[in-house]
Amino acid sequence: MKYNADSSASHLGKCQIHDIPNISVFPGGIERILLFAKRIRRFAKRRYRYLLNMFSGLQLGNKALEEINTTVLPAVPLQAGDLVRVKSREEIQRSLNDWNQTQKCSFMEEMWQYCGTTQQIFKRVEKFIDERDYIMKKCNGIYLLDGVFCNGTVDFGRCDRSCLLFWREEWLERIGCAAN
Repeated sequence: MKYNADSSASHLGKCQIHDIPNISVFPGGIERILLFAKRIRRFAKRRYRYLLNMFSGLQLGNKALEEINTTVLPAVPLQAGDLVRVKSREEIQRSLNDWNQTQKCSFMEEMWQYCGTTQQIFKRVEKFIDERDYIMKKCNGIYLLDGVFCNGTVDFGRCDRSCLLFWREEWLERIGCAAN
């Protein structure tokens, strides 16, 4: 079937769905359809990930509400230079949901080695760029610890990027204030 410019003009104003069979005769028509389908798939994946993250905090699974750690937040937030103790494995596990998250912040498998250790607060995180979708996100109650880096994951192996790990204040206990 050849494309005829006059035949398309005969149904101007009608629904474009009738032109779908004719798209394949345009140069690059199939490629356009495939690109459009790829964009829809990418959008659906991002939306699914967003909804899953949004509702993951609400899904308690097998854990009852009274088991969730309801640590009272300190009157004065942690500041750079404060000494903290990373809580024990049992204390942290009580605050995690079925996806190893506390308030949408994941506790990575590689972070367990720091449980029970004394660390120093490097910085409080208020905004960061989420590299999954390149969006600037606001947060509160997240801290970076001085000299505590990610060296890679069990799934992907060793990594030389040395990213700082995100620590929720629920996982930390203040043991000393910064010297001013």
